[in-house]
Amino acid sequence: MQGFILNLNKVKDEDLIVTILSKDNLYTLYRFYGARHGVINLGFKIDYEQDASAKSTISRLKDVIHIGYKWINDNKLLRVWQDFVALFHKHLKDAEELDEFYFNLLQSASLNWDKQNPKRIAIESYVELLEYEGRLHTELECFLCNLPIQKDVSLIRAFLPTHKECTHTFSIKEDAFHELLQNKSTIFLSDNEVERLWYILLEGL
Repeated sequence: MQGFILNLNKVKDEDLIVTILSKDNLYTLYRFYGARHGVINLGFKIDYEQDASAKSTISRLKDVIHIGYKWINDNKLLRVWQDFVALFHKHLKDAEELDEFYFNLLQSASLNWDKQNPKRIAIESYVELLEYEGRLHTELECFLCNLPIQKDVSLIRAFLPTHKECTHTFSIKEDAFHELLQNKSTIFLSDNEVERLWYILLEGL
Protein backbone atom coordinates (compact mmCIF):
# COMPACT_ATOMS: atom_id res chain seq x y z
CA MET A 1 0.00 0.00 0.00
CA GLN A 2 1.24 3.48 -0.82
CA GLY A 3 0.42 6.84 0.66
CA PHE A 4 1.54 10.36 1.57
CA ILE A 5 2.37 11.26 5.16
CA LEU A 6 0.12 14.19 6.05
CA ASN A 7 0.87 14.45 9.76
CA LEU A 8 3.26 13.17 12.43
CA ASN A 9 2.75 13.34 16.20
CA LYS A 10 5.42 12.18 18.62
CA VAL A 11 4.29 10.11 21.56
CA LYS A 12 6.23 8.24 24.26
CA ASP A 13 9.85 7.18 23.66
CA GLU A 14 9.99 8.65 20.15
CA ASP A 15 7.05 6.56 18.92
CA LEU A 16 4.88 8.26 16.30
CA ILE A 17 1.23 8.59 15.38
CA VAL A 18 1.28 8.84 11.59
CA THR A 19 -1.57 10.05 9.37
CA ILE A 20 -1.33 8.72 5.82
CA LEU A 21 -3.38 9.58 2.75
CA SER A 22 -3.79 6.49 0.59
CA LYS A 23 -5.80 6.12 -2.59
CA ASP A 24 -8.94 5.08 -0.74
CA ASN A 25 -8.78 6.54 2.76
CA LEU A 26 -7.02 8.51 5.46
CA TYR A 27 -5.27 6.18 7.92
CA THR A 28 -3.95 6.92 11.39
CA LEU A 29 -1.30 4.38 12.38
CA TYR A 30 1.15 3.80 15.24
CA ARG A 31 4.85 3.53 14.51
CA PHE A 32 7.13 2.13 17.19
CA TYR A 33 10.56 3.67 17.50
CA GLY A 34 13.47 1.39 16.62
CA ALA A 35 17.04 1.52 15.36
CA ARG A 36 16.15 -0.46 12.26
CA HIS A 37 13.42 1.94 11.21
CA GLY A 38 14.18 4.29 8.36
CA VAL A 39 13.56 7.99 8.76
CA ILE A 40 10.11 9.20 7.78
CA ASN A 41 8.95 12.78 7.59
CA LEU A 42 5.98 14.97 6.75
CA GLY A 43 5.23 14.89 3.04
CA PHE A 44 7.11 11.68 2.31
CA LYS A 45 5.49 9.14 0.01
CA ILE A 46 5.87 5.65 1.40
CA ASP A 47 5.05 2.05 0.71
CA TYR A 48 3.82 0.40 3.91
CA GLU A 49 1.78 -2.28 5.60
CA GLN A 50 -0.77 -2.14 8.39
CA ASP A 51 -0.66 -4.58 11.28
CA ALA A 52 -3.92 -4.73 13.21
CA SER A 53 -3.73 -5.95 16.79
CA ALA A 54 -6.51 -6.98 19.11
CA LYS A 55 -4.64 -5.26 21.96
CA SER A 56 -4.79 -1.84 20.35
CA THR A 57 -7.45 0.39 18.83
CA ILE A 58 -4.94 1.70 16.29
CA SER A 59 -3.12 -0.39 13.70
CA ARG A 60 0.66 -0.51 13.59
CA LEU A 61 2.64 0.95 10.70
CA LYS A 62 5.26 -1.51 9.49
CA ASP A 63 7.51 -2.47 6.56
CA VAL A 64 7.93 1.17 5.54
CA ILE A 65 9.83 1.96 2.35
CA HIS A 66 10.41 5.59 1.42
CA ILE A 67 9.52 6.34 -2.22
CA GLY A 68 11.77 9.33 -2.79
CA TYR A 69 11.22 12.32 -5.03
CA LYS A 70 14.11 13.27 -7.28
CA TRP A 71 14.04 16.72 -5.68
CA ILE A 72 13.96 15.43 -2.10
CA ASN A 73 17.38 16.87 -1.21
CA ASP A 74 16.41 20.40 -2.21
CA ASN A 75 15.48 21.92 1.15
CA LYS A 76 13.59 24.87 -0.37
CA LEU A 77 11.38 22.59 -2.46
CA LEU A 78 10.85 20.20 0.44
CA ARG A 79 9.85 22.97 2.85
CA VAL A 80 7.19 24.33 0.47
CA TRP A 81 5.99 20.76 -0.18
CA GLN A 82 5.60 20.06 3.52
CA ASP A 83 3.66 23.29 4.04
CA PHE A 84 1.35 22.31 1.17
CA VAL A 85 0.84 18.71 2.29
CA ALA A 86 0.12 19.74 5.89
CA LEU A 87 -2.93 21.65 4.64
CA PHE A 88 -4.50 18.38 3.50
CA HIS A 89 -4.43 16.90 6.99
CA LYS A 90 -6.47 19.77 8.43
CA HIS A 91 -8.83 19.65 5.45
CA LEU A 92 -9.43 15.89 5.33
CA LYS A 93 -9.08 14.71 8.94
CA ASP A 94 -12.85 14.70 9.56
CA ALA A 95 -13.86 13.26 6.19
CA GLU A 96 -15.87 10.06 6.36
CA GLU A 97 -15.14 8.95 2.81
CA LEU A 98 -12.36 9.71 0.33
CA ASP A 99 -11.76 8.69 -3.24
CA GLU A 100 -8.57 8.73 -5.31
CA PHE A 101 -8.79 12.42 -6.24
CA TYR A 102 -6.72 13.71 -3.31
CA PHE A 103 -4.02 11.06 -3.64
CA ASN A 104 -3.81 11.63 -7.40
CA LEU A 105 -3.65 15.40 -6.91
CA LEU A 106 -0.64 15.10 -4.62
CA GLN A 107 0.93 12.51 -6.88
CA SER A 108 0.66 14.80 -9.90
CA ALA A 109 1.99 17.78 -7.95
CA SER A 110 4.97 15.80 -6.63
CA LEU A 111 5.98 14.74 -10.13
CA ASN A 112 6.07 18.36 -11.32
CA TRP A 113 7.28 20.05 -8.14
CA ASP A 114 10.77 20.83 -9.46
CA LYS A 115 9.74 21.83 -12.99
CA GLN A 116 8.61 25.36 -12.11
CA ASN A 117 7.98 27.51 -9.07
CA PRO A 118 6.33 24.95 -6.76
CA LYS A 119 3.99 27.59 -5.35
CA ARG A 120 2.48 27.88 -8.84
CA ILE A 121 1.88 24.12 -8.86
CA ALA A 122 0.30 24.32 -5.41
CA ILE A 123 -2.02 27.14 -6.46
CA GLU A 124 -3.06 25.37 -9.67
CA SER A 125 -3.63 22.14 -7.73
CA TYR A 126 -5.74 24.04 -5.23
CA VAL A 127 -7.99 25.36 -7.99
CA GLU A 128 -8.48 21.74 -9.12
CA LEU A 129 -9.45 20.84 -5.56
CA LEU A 130 -11.93 23.71 -5.32
CA GLU A 131 -13.54 22.64 -8.59
CA TYR A 132 -13.72 19.00 -7.49
CA GLU A 133 -15.38 19.96 -4.22
CA GLY A 134 -17.85 22.31 -5.91
CA ARG A 135 -16.40 25.40 -4.23
CA LEU A 136 -14.90 27.17 -7.25
CA HIS A 137 -16.43 30.60 -7.91
CA THR A 138 -15.58 31.71 -11.45
CA GLU A 139 -18.16 34.46 -11.83
CA LEU A 140 -17.08 38.09 -11.47
CA GLU A 141 -19.41 38.80 -8.58
CA CYS A 142 -18.17 40.04 -5.21
CA PHE A 143 -18.55 37.44 -2.49
CA LEU A 144 -19.11 40.17 0.11
CA CYS A 145 -21.48 42.66 -1.51
CA ASN A 146 -22.88 40.49 -4.35
CA LEU A 147 -22.32 43.25 -6.92
CA PRO A 148 -20.53 42.70 -10.25
CA ILE A 149 -16.76 43.13 -10.35
CA GLN A 150 -15.81 45.28 -13.32
CA LYS A 151 -12.13 45.92 -12.74
CA ASP A 152 -9.36 44.00 -11.06
CA VAL A 153 -10.32 41.12 -8.77
CA SER A 154 -9.24 40.58 -5.18
CA LEU A 155 -9.17 37.00 -3.91
CA ILE A 156 -9.72 35.92 -0.32
CA ARG A 157 -9.63 32.50 1.35
CA ALA A 158 -10.90 29.72 -0.95
CA PHE A 159 -10.02 32.11 -3.79
CA LEU A 160 -13.37 33.81 -3.50
CA PRO A 161 -13.58 36.91 -5.76
CA THR A 162 -14.23 40.29 -4.18
CA HIS A 163 -13.90 43.98 -4.96
CA LYS A 164 -10.56 45.39 -3.93
CA GLU A 165 -12.48 48.10 -2.10
CA CYS A 166 -14.49 45.53 -0.12
CA THR A 167 -11.51 43.66 1.29
CA HIS A 168 -8.66 46.17 0.99
CA THR A 169 -6.42 43.41 -0.31
CA PHE A 170 -4.23 43.02 -3.38
CA SER A 171 -5.89 42.44 -6.74
CA ILE A 172 -5.11 40.62 -9.96
CA LYS A 173 -6.13 41.42 -13.52
CA GLU A 174 -9.38 40.02 -14.88
CA ASP A 175 -7.60 37.94 -17.53
CA ALA A 176 -5.34 36.41 -14.85
CA PHE A 177 -8.43 35.59 -12.77
CA HIS A 178 -10.13 33.79 -15.66
CA GLU A 179 -6.96 31.95 -16.69
CA LEU A 180 -6.42 30.74 -13.12
CA LEU A 181 -9.96 29.63 -12.32
CA GLN A 182 -11.06 28.40 -15.75
CA ASN A 183 -7.82 26.90 -17.09
CA LYS A 184 -6.08 26.25 -13.74
CA SER A 185 -3.02 28.13 -14.92
CA THR A 186 -0.91 30.79 -13.22
CA ILE A 187 0.70 31.87 -16.49
CA PHE A 188 -0.71 35.41 -16.30
CA LEU A 189 0.30 35.89 -12.66
CA SER A 190 3.58 37.54 -11.68
CA ASP A 191 5.85 35.91 -9.10
CA ASN A 192 4.74 38.53 -6.57
CA GLU A 193 1.08 37.71 -7.20
CA VAL A 194 1.84 34.01 -6.86
CA GLU A 195 3.53 34.69 -3.54
CA ARG A 196 0.47 36.56 -2.27
CA LEU A 197 -1.90 33.78 -3.40
CA TRP A 198 0.37 31.26 -1.70
CA TYR A 199 -0.14 33.03 1.62
CA ILE A 200 -3.90 32.96 1.05
CA LEU A 201 -3.63 29.25 0.38
CA LEU A 202 -1.76 28.74 3.65
CA GLU A 203 -4.84 30.02 5.50
CA GLY A 204 -6.42 26.64 4.76
CA LEU A 205 -7.96 24.56 2.01
